[in-house]
Parts: sequence; structure tokens; C-alpha cells
Amino acid sequence: MRNPMEKKLYATLKKYWGYDTFRPKQCEIIRSILAGRDTLALMPTGGGKSLTYQIPALLSEGLCIVVTPLIALMKDQVDSLRRKGIAAVAIHAGMGSRQVTNTLDNCAYGDVKFLYIAPERLSSDIFRMRLADMNVALVAVDEAHCISQWGYDFRPSYLRIAEIRSIHPTAPILALTASATERVAQDIMVRLNFAEPNTIRTSFSRPNLTYVVRHVEDKSEHLLRIIGSVEGQGIVYVRTREAAEQVAQMLQNEALSATFYHGGLPSEERNIRQDEWVSGKVRIMVATNAFGMGIDKSDVRFVIHYTMCDSLESYYQEAGRAGRDGRRSYAVLLVGPKDNSMIRRRFERSFPKIEFVKSVYEKVCNQLQVAIGDGKHCAHLFNLHELCRNEHLYPLDVSSALELLQQNGYLTYTDQVDSPSRLIITVQPSQLYGIKLPPREEAVLQVIMRQYPGIFTDMKAIDEMEIAHLSRLSLEEVSEALKQLRRMHVVGYIISARSPMIYFDEERLPTSDIYITPETYTRRKELMHERFDQMLRYAENESECRSMIIENYFGDTHSEPCGVCDLCIARRKAEGSIPPLAHNYREQILSLLASEPMTPKRLAEAISGNDDDITAEICRLTDEGIVEARDLSGKLSIKKR
Repeated sequence: MRNPMEKKLYATLKKYWGYDTFRPKQCEIIRSILAGRDTLALMPTGGGKSLTYQIPALLSEGLCIVVTPLIALMKDQVDSLRRKGIAAVAIHAGMGSRQVTNTLDNCAYGDVKFLYIAPERLSSDIFRMRLADMNVALVAVDEAHCISQWGYDFRPSYLRIAEIRSIHPTAPILALTASATERVAQDIMVRLNFAEPNTIRTSFSRPNLTYVVRHVEDKSEHLLRIIGSVEGQGIVYVRTREAAEQVAQMLQNEALSATFYHGGLPSEERNIRQDEWVSGKVRIMVATNAFGMGIDKSDVRFVIHYTMCDSLESYYQEAGRAGRDGRRSYAVLLVGPKDNSMIRRRFERSFPKIEFVKSVYEKVCNQLQVAIGDGKHCAHLFNLHELCRNEHLYPLDVSSALELLQQNGYLTYTDQVDSPSRLIITVQPSQLYGIKLPPREEAVLQVIMRQYPGIFTDMKAIDEMEIAHLSRLSLEEVSEALKQLRRMHVVGYIISARSPMIYFDEERLPTSDIYITPETYTRRKELMHERFDQMLRYAENESECRSMIIENYFGDTHSEPCGVCDLCIARRKAEGSIPPLAHNYREQILSLLASEPMTPKRLAEAISGNDDDITAEICRLTDEGIVEARDLSGKLSIKKR
């Protein structure tokens, strides 16, 4: 029998999310938070992290502050909560000072339940002033590995999170990450001033995910074989924008349904391509690592890495986007003869000379017209490629310099920030009162006139989420109302666009005062090499279960062979532990395909035996060039000689 709190917990899950049960470890994490314990939750990508802070916050009195650097995910979460009737707001670098002030006032004096905030905003004076007036029940830290200097994505702005604890010492902290080694996990708890160590670790094992590594001379040929032998949709990850376009074009030339995605595309174009892939209109997405974070698609059947990642953390996160629905899926790494040296050269470019870093800081400030002593907590649209063109610099070198400046706390650079929507009322106040507006449009316009002084004379940055909250409408309703007001020629309205942006964490300093610490330079360079060596070990390993290598890397010392990775299957075959009938799979597959082309699914259904072993034999036949995909239907046939 459940106690009263347990009943509330499950009732809340059912009421807002429609589920009857929790995923593994979710309930344990929630109970830990409700007991007031600081908690570090290590949960794989797609493990349902958001529920672990949303449910305890709903069962507690007060506000939940969620610190996250993922602005697109932040907006999705806020919109999702609002659709459920839960008051939620967000603060990020793309917002104006008035929007920030109004949002924080609502958190301190209104009925807001969730405040999502980007880490760089924690240092602002207005946030620190309003923080003392907030009734904080819980602090959730997403991507918590960013607080550790030993983590692969250290961000100094995360160090400000501990200041919340000094003002609200009784509010528990929930730190969440999908990828942290034991060393990073310990550092997270120290940095966040945990009252006592408390780690809840979900298994990093993915039993339905088959890890495969292929050392090949011709990656394109092998990529086509894999895509032809596996049904369903997938992602092909590359490391550069040029490669994304080239690989997508190669797949299209082979009559495959494919498109590409990278940070250089206009915001609207990225949204269209993402929607086409999510809805199933496009089968294959070729993308840089700008794609995938926060995308809710469970039926991805394969993730293929065309180029090796820099670390196992990155690889595990990206490969883990396959098979979230629990069905058999494939994570394939293609390794070419030049990959090792190519990535090591990229490492060297990631750590330019200190004098170059300082010169980039000066050039950026000059381009943005930020004077010495000014700029603190200001955000600016920033065109990296324009700077490179004007100053005759290489984008990779400038990006590396900006990352070092970010790690040292001078600025934050991102190409994932939305520049805010802008609006002006184009009719005179006297004319406005004579216009008959529908109730929805009138409600939105009333909020805008109250919140944005000068809106009749100047184009102002607006926040649709704030307007939705104050007008008690959904974000979609506000968006449609603004478009309708534009069609009625009542307002001029420019919808937000995703643009690169620089946010100055501190005022501009003289170039001679810029100091790059050894920890962020020499030590991090050593750490990057260590991480890549671990990635290389995974790729070059020919004996140990691939899943075990990943699990051990993240501190799971009780892992066991998965039985389904390429090396486990090869070992079982060598030991003769594959059932005798399996040796006839090849003959059965070829016999069936000689009669008619068939999909891998139909082949597995037609053959009696282990589905994983049948699939492995199909992959071997395609690798050897004996079987090929016939057409867009995914049907296989025997390749003609």
C-alpha cells in the first residue's frame, strides 16, 4: 500500500503526464529531493530527467529554479508546462532588460512555479536582488558537468549557482547530467556545496542498442550498405558543415531520402528540416552535433558517426539518440585511416597562442563597439564569419579563442540563441480605440501596451512567453494573435530569429589585462587528449564488449557483456555458442531473396531463430557486397554480379 505522499506522487504523474508508472530510478530521485537531500542524478540521454524535478516542485510550496544552457530546450519545456496549466517562465541571453525585470518580478511576487534561466544570467545584479525575495523550493541544474573544470564542457558561469545556496540554504539541489565520470561527479557535488555526497546512478547500459565499429577505406560505400540493411529513420553525424552538405548530397544522388542540418542554416530553414525528419517525411538527417539535443523522437533506428567524436561523452550522448523506444537499434562508428591524425590536428587548433586569444577579444569588442569599462551583462548579435572575413582569420581558430575566453569568464558565445521578436504599434492611440478587435487580439494588445512603454514610436523587443503568461493564453495563441494584428496593419511584427550572440559576463578590459589561466589552457589540453585516447581505445578495441567499455568509463563497475555488439557476436560465433540453426541463416536469407526482394523485418519474420543473429547475418551480407538495398522501400535483394 502506498503512503499519502506516494499517492500524491503517482497522482501528479497521472494528472499532468498521463503515465501510471515511473522509469527506472525516477521515483528514487524524486523521493530523495522530497526528503530535502541534495542529489546528483546520472541519467542517460532520453531517460526522463525533467520529471525528476518537475514532480517534486509541483508537490512543494515555492519556486523551482532550473539552470540550463540549452535555450531551445528551455523554451520547449516552458511551453509544455504552460499547456498543462503550470506557470513557467524563462530568462536567457536573448531578452531585453525590461523583459528580464518583469519576469523576475513575477517569480518573486507572482504565482510562477518554474523559472528556467541560462547560467550567464545568474551573475546579473537584478537576478541577485530578486532572488532574496523568491520562495525557492528547489534548484535543478541541467548539464551539471558544465560546473566541473574536469568536465568536457566547463562553463565558469555555472560556478555562480552555488550563490543561490547561500541565499536559500534549505532548498535542495538536484544536479542532472547524462555524462559524468566519477571524478567529474565528485567535483559537481563539491562545487554545488552538497550537504553530503548523494549520487543516484541509472545504468548506462542500453540493451537494445547494438554498438558497431567499422574500420573502412571508403566510408561512403559502407554508409550506403548500412542504410540499405537497416529499416527506419536515422541520423548520420559529421563534424563540419561542409561534410553535412556533401554527405547528404551523396545520399540524395543514390535516390535516398536525406537532408542536412547545421548551425549555418537560417533558423526557419533548420526548423523546417527538423520537422520534416521528425514527422517521417525525410528518412535520414545528416548533421553536425548542433542537431539532436532536446528532440523528442523515440523511433530512431540508427545513428551512424561518419567521423569519430572527440570524447566518449560526446559519442555516448549522440549514439544514445537511437532506440529510445526500446526496440533494436544500431550505433555505428565508421573509422577511416586518417581520422586519428585529423582529430589530433584539430586539437592543436583548439588551443591557439595566448596572444592570438587576446587579439580576438580586442577585435570582437571593436566590431561590437564595446568600449573599455562598458558592456557588462550586455548581449550582442555577433557574426563570426563577418569578423573572420574582415580580419582575414580562420573560423576554427576564432571559435577556439572564444571558447577559451568563455572558460575564463569574460564572455559567452553561442550560435543557439534566438534574437528576440520585435514589435511596434503602427496606428495612433486615438485610431486604435476605433478598431474592432477580436477578444484574443485585444487581450494581447492590452498586455503589450502595459508592458512596453514607447511601443507606439519605437520597435521594441518583446517576449511572447511573457505575453502569454500575462494574458493567460498559450504561446501558440499569442503567436497567431500577433500575426493577425500584423495582417490587420495594427502592428509591425518581426518574429524572432536564431542568431549567433555574444554575452559579456564582465565589462571590457584592456587587452593587456586578459588572463588565460593554466587550468583552462595547459590542463584542459591534457584532458582533451586523455578523452580522445579513451575514444580511440573504444574504436581500436577488438576484444572487449563495446558496451562494457562505455559503462566502465562512466563508473559502472558491475557491467556485463551486452551480447549484441559486433565484438560480442563475433566472440559467440568463434566459441560456437551461436545456436546450430544460426549457421544456416545465410543460406536461408539468400534463398528467400532469390525468390523476391524483402525488407530486413520480413526476412527476420520468415526465418526461425534469434532476431539479433539474423540481423547480424544480414549486416555481414551487405558488408560483403552480396546483398544490397533495392530502392527507397528498404527492400533487400541479391546484388547482381
